[in-house]
Amino acid sequence: MPTSPTTRARDREILRLAVPAFLALVSEPLFLLADASIVGHLGTVPLAALGIAGAVVQTAVGLCVFLAYGTTASVARRIGAGDVAGAVGQGLDGIWLAVLIGIPTTVVGALLAGPLVRLLGPAPDVAGPATDYLRLAMLGVTPLLVVLAATGILRGLQDTRTPLVVAVAGNLANIGLNLLLVYGLDLGLVGSAVGSDLAQAGTAAALLVVVLRSARRYGVSRRPHPDGIGRAAQAGVALVVRTLTLRASLLVTTYAAARLGSTSVATHQLAMTLWTFLAFALDAIAIAAQALTGRALGAGALDETRAVTRRMTGWGLVAGVVTGLLLAAASPVLGSLFTDDPQVRDALLPVLLVAAVFQPVAGVVFVLDGVLIGAGDGRYLARGGLVVLAVFAPLALAAPHLAAPGHRGTGLVWLWGAFGTGFIGARALVLLHRARGSAWLVAGDPAGLADRGRPDAA
Repeated sequence: MPTSPTTRARDREILRLAVPAFLALVSEPLFLLADASIVGHLGTVPLAALGIAGAVVQTAVGLCVFLAYGTTASVARRIGAGDVAGAVGQGLDGIWLAVLIGIPTTVVGALLAGPLVRLLGPAPDVAGPATDYLRLAMLGVTPLLVVLAATGILRGLQDTRTPLVVAVAGNLANIGLNLLLVYGLDLGLVGSAVGSDLAQAGTAAALLVVVLRSARRYGVSRRPHPDGIGRAAQAGVALVVRTLTLRASLLVTTYAAARLGSTSVATHQLAMTLWTFLAFALDAIAIAAQALTGRALGAGALDETRAVTRRMTGWGLVAGVVTGLLLAAASPVLGSLFTDDPQVRDALLPVLLVAAVFQPVAGVVFVLDGVLIGAGDGRYLARGGLVVLAVFAPLALAAPHLAAPGHRGTGLVWLWGAFGTGFIGARALVLLHRARGSAWLVAGDPAGLADRGRPDAA
């Protein structure tokens, strides 16, 4: 059926934001694999140490993803209202918040590196190198949080291309620095930590230059603004709760898989890795949803917000169908790409087919999550996350008991069925219920913020 010029214009706008976002999202795990490969050639112990320390850093940074999401929504609202100076000022508050969170996190993380590593239970020969790596890696936390906030500003300004270019350049620099320091200067695992810190600092600096140029162009003060920082922190609390509930659900899934034995754990890890990779395609549309929803609501265009939401939901559904079909088609051969264990390969096939079935639902979930984040509806997302966790956790914990005697692999199929229905399905119901209503459709600036143009007196 032919589409109207307005619909085609919306599609172009979605693609303009989503494609660079997708490429940036995909580039990150690919470059992390390169880091792991560089360290992996040093031996098993350094690689294990990297994994332990990396898990701590990724957890600390992952809990602060609201710096990107919340900033995108608030900046986009200002853009929709025609207040570019206020948008940039709002974004700078997010960067100051990132610094205020990052510095104490770095200090605490470095001082408690040993206990944090021991919490994960590594072998004694791994704990020492992991602790040394973590102390150095914590120096990169503040730059990483600044990157999140600056990326959120640019997305809110409807620019996903610049974060892509900077991310790729920064990750290429990271690989080069790691090769130089690890092998060229023979610093080993320490060289990898230092190289990553330098690359992260460079990436943060590059994004800051772009943001500060915008501040100078629109006459926005670069000084910290306590009220704005406080509002950004307050808005972030709900998104932190949302993130914690999602991570808790994934941890429950891993715990349930562990009860089925080592083969099931290995199979589950591969399935979750593939599912996460496919999620990047869906998350790219969610990022576009954050920016476009915030902009439309900021402009007071409620009908346009509804129309854009419907269109992006359709895109999410189509993307989920495509990724589901691709996963189903590739599932017979994917196992052999990752493992030589025939038991894991055999167990992986039915699990991937179950995951493929729920991809279309996941596509809708990702988009609506992005829409409500863009609308600043964090409190509902936090409450909804708690509801989903309460529904899903009992299903996940019951799944291992449904395994057929002598066929523990069937327990993993049940677990992924519970993941699809109790986690993805429950999230879909929670989000669709909200999206069908109008409580989230708050035009303008719901926080009632004062004028934030903030002429630069510095």
